[in-house]
Amino acid sequence: MTPKRQLALRLTVANFLQFYIWGAWLITIGRYWFENRGWSGTSFGAIFSTMGISALFMPALMGVVADKWISAHKLYGILHLGGALFLAMVPMVDSPEAMFWVMLATMICYMPTLSLGIAVSYNALKQEGLDVVRDYPPIRVWGTIGFIAALWTTSLLQLETSPGQFYIAAAAAVALGLYAFTLPPAPPRLGHGESRALVDVLGLSSFRLFRDRNMAVFFVFAMLLGAALQLTNAYGGTFLGEFSSDPQYADNLAVRYPAIIMSISQVSETLFILTIPFFLKRFGIKAVMTMSMLAWFLRFGLFAYGDPGPGLWMIVLSCIVYGMAFDFFNISGSLFVEQQSDPRIRASAQGLFMLMTNGIGAVLGSLVAGFVIDRWFTDVAGVKDWHGIWVTFALYALAMAIAFVLLFKHRHRRGEGDQVAAHGSADVANP
Repeated sequence: MTPKRQLALRLTVANFLQFYIWGAWLITIGRYWFENRGWSGTSFGAIFSTMGISALFMPALMGVVADKWISAHKLYGILHLGGALFLAMVPMVDSPEAMFWVMLATMICYMPTLSLGIAVSYNALKQEGLDVVRDYPPIRVWGTIGFIAALWTTSLLQLETSPGQFYIAAAAAVALGLYAFTLPPAPPRLGHGESRALVDVLGLSSFRLFRDRNMAVFFVFAMLLGAALQLTNAYGGTFLGEFSSDPQYADNLAVRYPAIIMSISQVSETLFILTIPFFLKRFGIKAVMTMSMLAWFLRFGLFAYGDPGPGLWMIVLSCIVYGMAFDFFNISGSLFVEQQSDPRIRASAQGLFMLMTNGIGAVLGSLVAGFVIDRWFTDVAGVKDWHGIWVTFALYALAMAIAFVLLFKHRHRRGEGDQVAAHGSADVANP
């Protein structure tokens, strides 16, 4: 096996385990909460807020630590080992209040590993002279496969309501934590005597990217897209689940096995990830991000008019276009940030991207969507107008697409990805 293929395999294993950890419990924690513990729905909402809260500061903070003091691959491993400890503590928790703090600690450890894993992968690929736009997506696709594999593991072992799901996640986190120390080094690039400005001392160098108008516009729309992702994560499963109370749909496949239907979204992700190199190099980030926003418009619009009966094809198609909606802003966005950032702040820049999407975007998406749904789309009996909800979300995505086309002025040049990759490799070799 050639060194380049060996490197791709090593990074593939890391990506698989990264999302296996999340997939083991993320979709099934609700059943554990309600059916095993019997705790309230209001308290459960706070559990999902821990992801947004931790993403507000941890990815950017840990990115600074990796850029200035600790090799990113070592910090990556340390955080996963810490996360494993907290995951193993979850079954011991006996109150919703304690559960919130344990899950917050878990997310504080986990959320920065998403951006650190990207930084480690990009650095390793560049050191081997590889093109991150071409070579990273086939590696990242195994992260989604890992998520699906974990979800199926939890389901097939009938652990949806069992604390066993957290032990599986903890075991995977220990494995990745130890494995991370064998990954190619990604040493700090900002020397102790190199930075004198206050912004560097405070570790805020990546925020200089906002000085560039196009980057500022990009990050704002990344935040708005992060809000869209939170909408589908928070309400997609609930939407299908509420059809169980309607005798017309109660026995339909999509109502009895909503997780299977929703998993089509993850399968679609694996396919669209592989198309990213083609679309990015041929059309550029502006076209790709616009496609993502239009895909979100379709995602929500199809939900608005679909149902588990004759309209099931709309639900399925919505899950298919989700792959484009998610990948074309999440994966493509991280690649664009890598291309536009100084190699010395690569981890901080990825942390900033994570802050805007999974932090500010997720928190704002949750708060605003919750208010809008309660204020205008829920009657006195608590029944939700799902058609109106999804139409509103669809119009939000369409408005985003129109505004992005008008405001984002980045001009794509054919072959730009190859040139950036080559430049990045030179920077890594000659800091």
